[in-house]
Order: sequence, then structure tokens, then C-alpha cells
Amino acid sequence: AGPSPTWSIHVYTQREVHGTVGSHVTLSCTFWSSEWISEDISITWHFQAEGSRDSTSIFHYAKGQPYVGDVGSFKERLEWVGNPRRKDGSIVLYNLDYTDNGTFTCDVKNPP
Repeated sequence: AGPSPTWSIHVYTQREVHGTVGSHVTLSCTFWSSEWISEDISITWHFQAEGSRDSTSIFHYAKGQPYVGDVGSFKERLEWVGNPRRKDGSIVLYNLDYTDNGTFTCDVKNPP
């Protein structure tokens, strides 16, 4: 069998982000691909609360539109500041709370 027609995307995020309660942080997500960034690129942010096994989708970018997830406490506090043409999928989280402790994951897909 020959190689599958997929090209990898390298995604870069900060290992740790610290913020004080009530302030805001930028969750930076940049990516690199040897392929042209397609119009169908999608970016999804997930959140896994500290001590939890479950991961929740909190933000999705697809077909040129940002969508903030309508579940959980992030709905009113997220802002899309990314620009896929600049290989940026970053979001800002406002009004930080203790419950925001956990793991945020940025997932980028660039369909051929």
C-alpha cells in the first residue's frame, strides 16, 4: 500500500497559561502546514476540567465562521481572535474563574 494522501499540520500552543481571576488570557494556537490552507479548514477548541475525564468542545471555526459552543460556562466569555490565513487559531477567554482550571486543546484540520 502506498502512503495515504494526508499531510500533517503542526499545531503550536503554549504549554501553560496563567491568569488571575477576573482577568483575561489569550489561548494562542498557531499552526504550520506544507500544504495550501484550504477554505474548508476547521479549528476546534476543547476544554477538559482539572480532575475530569470528559472533554467538551467550547469553540469551533468552520467554513469561514466562528461558533462559540453553547454549553458550559464559556459561552459569553470567548472571543475568536484567530485568522486561518495567518495560520492563527487563537481565542481569548474573559473573566477568568477558578473553574477554568484544566486543559485547553486546539485541533486544526486542513482537508485536501
